[in-house]
Amino acid sequence: MHTSKLSVGEIIDKISKGEVFEAIPEQGGFVLKINKYVPFCCTAIHNGGQLRKELKDKMALSGYERWYEEDPHTAEFISSMPITIIGLDSRYEYDLNRSPENCIYDEAWGKKVWRKKLTANDIKLSKAKHANYYKVLAALVGKIESLFGGCLLYDMHSYNYKRWDREVPVFNLGTQNLDREKYKANIENWLKELSDIRLPDTPVVVKENDVFLGRGYNLAFVTKRFNNTLVLATEIKKIFCDELNGDAFPKVISSLQKELKVAILNNANHFSHNLEKWKHISTPKLLDKSLDNSLLKIDKALYSYLRNIELLAIVNPSNTQAEKKRFFRSKFTELPKFKYQPISINPFTFKQNILSLPVKDIQDISIRSLYEAVINAYTDKLDMIGSLNTKKFLYNSLRYFGRPSKIDLVNAQYLVHLPAIPGRGVKVPVSDANDAKMALQNAIETYGFKANIEFSSKVLSQVMVLNSTKTVLIHPEATFKRKELNALIEHEIGVHMVTTLNSANQKLKIFNLGLPVNTQTQEGLALLAEYLSGNITLNRLKRIALRVIIVDRMCSGADFIECFNELVNEYSVDENDAFTIVTRIFRGGGFTKDYLYLSGFVQIYKLWQEQYDLTPLLVGKTSLPYFNTIEEMIGRDMIARPQYITKCFLNPKVEENNAIYDYILSGLKYG
Repeated sequence: MHTSKLSVGEIIDKISKGEVFEAIPEQGGFVLKINKYVPFCCTAIHNGGQLRKELKDKMALSGYERWYEEDPHTAEFISSMPITIIGLDSRYEYDLNRSPENCIYDEAWGKKVWRKKLTANDIKLSKAKHANYYKVLAALVGKIESLFGGCLLYDMHSYNYKRWDREVPVFNLGTQNLDREKYKANIENWLKELSDIRLPDTPVVVKENDVFLGRGYNLAFVTKRFNNTLVLATEIKKIFCDELNGDAFPKVISSLQKELKVAILNNANHFSHNLEKWKHISTPKLLDKSLDNSLLKIDKALYSYLRNIELLAIVNPSNTQAEKKRFFRSKFTELPKFKYQPISINPFTFKQNILSLPVKDIQDISIRSLYEAVINAYTDKLDMIGSLNTKKFLYNSLRYFGRPSKIDLVNAQYLVHLPAIPGRGVKVPVSDANDAKMALQNAIETYGFKANIEFSSKVLSQVMVLNSTKTVLIHPEATFKRKELNALIEHEIGVHMVTTLNSANQKLKIFNLGLPVNTQTQEGLALLAEYLSGNITLNRLKRIALRVIIVDRMCSGADFIECFNELVNEYSVDENDAFTIVTRIFRGGGFTKDYLYLSGFVQIYKLWQEQYDLTPLLVGKTSLPYFNTIEEMIGRDMIARPQYITKCFLNPKVEENNAIYDYILSGLKYG
């Protein structure tokens, strides 16, 4: 949103009309942002450190001395919120948390503030800026009260703790000047929300009236004038910076941003339930849509750089069939020498481009973190591409995909050692690639979307979806049993093509590019679709389990021949299937992705059993760690609900599976 410079009268007029805007008064002093009118607002009145030019020569304190008593970074802690007022000036020019007659210091914290006496005009200008803030604050709180019947104001501060000779809390809430009985439920809820905050390497202790009592003028001004507004004066211990030299701790600041966003929204939602004029029960409704120009520009630029990068297409060897014949002729004694198509991009240039995007301009911490994570993930992907067919490729693959955990290996061994399921062993018809193409085309038409289907001998799997071109690739020599083909339709069309087409409907293209390590979630959803449609087979479960085992063996130093022989000799895998499994895992130089199928299925199956609504994960190429952010973005109308839903999610046919599969799946361990 563009920040305008307006007179205080113009700002108040916009508030009275209920307009959405961002502005700084002509005289400066603070910035007001209103992205949406909601029953709460946030202030960080001591965040700034600016001084008027004519006052700098009269100031007796150094920049550090002023900074030490100011509240740096408090604006960042509330930047995700739809209504904020951020102080821009130093409290040493005028202190917004003191009354008008006492807002200009002669001495503060034992130090003389001015080395030259202030003129009457100096004092007049500073007090006018103080008055401007409170005129706007009164108009804002009055508007919120009139709209919703009440208002909640989060008055955020920070404090130096090394001057104390005792342990002091991370969060202190000052309530001495509040009607504690009237607002008891919301005050106690806020204390609980603060207590639930988790910070890196820091035990969170929350106290009420321990270090500060809540006697500031910001609270007093609002509490005296408004009967239905609660001000929560919250002090944060300066654990987010070195208070002795000013160095910021970005990791702690980011954690505080994320945790305080959740705490504020939960508490504001608790408060809003008692407001007759607020009809919503969901916390996302307390936030704005946030599709501002900076977010849209970053999303567009990121998509323009990365939209044609299809990692799976790049790492597939171009000579798989020739090397397979050579490997078999050698009686499995000569390592395959895979070749790859020339890379048509410069990974280093692409990394430079995406790392230069101004992601810090995204105000909402959850959305910003999402874009930061995608950019970091793509730098790892670009490193993989840049190291294709070298020893570094495996290292880069491990950075991005990781390797199997102990639980992954326990689950894999459990599945591969299951006995065959008793049956009559009836022969079933086998379909070829042409039959598969017709079946896939029918499925696409049933869903009502358009997609391409092509034959390609370069794919290692029988069927693969290319996200960037909305294309299904079929290996021309592939054959399928009936259940295998049905499972592939559910897997490739019901999930992979569904999420591809849903992502194309989104204004934000980040869901088309894919969230970090979306393989785990997408393949988990796709395997769940095989199960829910009644097409899961023990052979399928064993195959994905074997991939876990072979990925682990490769990571431990085994070569292609050792892994191939292990599959054939220890697990009785057909030689053709063994070659395909090992090639998938050794392609590029060591591609660890395939172990994620099983862990993804275990995670998604557990959520389905717990009756989670999984449809938000279908909006695009999503990742389970961002499930809450996705739900929030849907609730805020930032992204559309999925247009296409996997049919078996809506109408499961689990009963068409052999009943023993429920018993088998119950034996899987969860991390």
